[in-house]
Amino acid sequence: MHAHRNDPKVKLVEIAGMGQDEMQAYGAGHVPGAVCWPWKEMLWDSHRREFPAPEEFARRCGAAGIANDTTVVFYGEGVQFGVYAWWTFRYCGHRKVRVLDGARYRWAAEGRPLVTDEPPPPAPVTYAPVKRVEKMRIRREKVLAALGSDGVTLLDARSPEEYRGERVGGPVGPDVGALRYGRIPGAKHLYFEDLLDANKAFKPAGEIEQLVTARGATPERDIITYCRMSHRATVMYFALTELLGFKKVKIYDGSWTEWGNLVGVPVER
Repeated sequence: MHAHRNDPKVKLVEIAGMGQDEMQAYGAGHVPGAVCWPWKEMLWDSHRREFPAPEEFARRCGAAGIANDTTVVFYGEGVQFGVYAWWTFRYCGHRKVRVLDGARYRWAAEGRPLVTDEPPPPAPVTYAPVKRVEKMRIRREKVLAALGSDGVTLLDARSPEEYRGERVGGPVGPDVGALRYGRIPGAKHLYFEDLLDANKAFKPAGEIEQLVTARGATPERDIITYCRMSHRATVMYFALTELLGFKKVKIYDGSWTEWGNLVGVPVER
């Protein structure tokens, strides 16, 4: 990334996740050249729990100085929010998008510099609207229809406490987010942190493959990943598709905040 810090065709973005409303981590020290985006502001529709429509996505990108041929590199605080931005951009049709593996954690551990100065505002550019990649996503009706199918593996990326039905909130923070505790029936547990090393970078592909195959996730099966709001599930998606080359993977982005509030759906504990 350091080699491309002055490349006008590369945009480096830190995503401020939950608990980063003041962009505290970015202000304390970020990768040189990075701008900072609050995650909802750039990655969600302004009113609905939905991703920006193609025209709105194009408007936001253009205003941020991102053209259709710009390579966008994401990292996050926490690390899952950078991967979530990668997934969202891919889903929204932007093809040239990357993840800074290990985010700020690995960067600092390797002795690389962190700075507090912010880049100047970008010059707006033109971004032509593109189609979403719908095969990356699955909705609740199809998840419900897939329950019990021999050819489908559900992977739950939440913490052990959430998976066991002891919490609906993440490991840190208030225990809120859904009315029901538990998991989607038949889901196998693989905490997203188990895919990462001490510096929040992905473990070697061979180690990740052992973890996922132990849960019954293999290339020939349809795999659905979810968590609480799908941020952690995108870490699983990245590992499966980008590191292991799996082709049949979808994100259930409604995740537990949707499933745990639905009327009439089955819940396992």
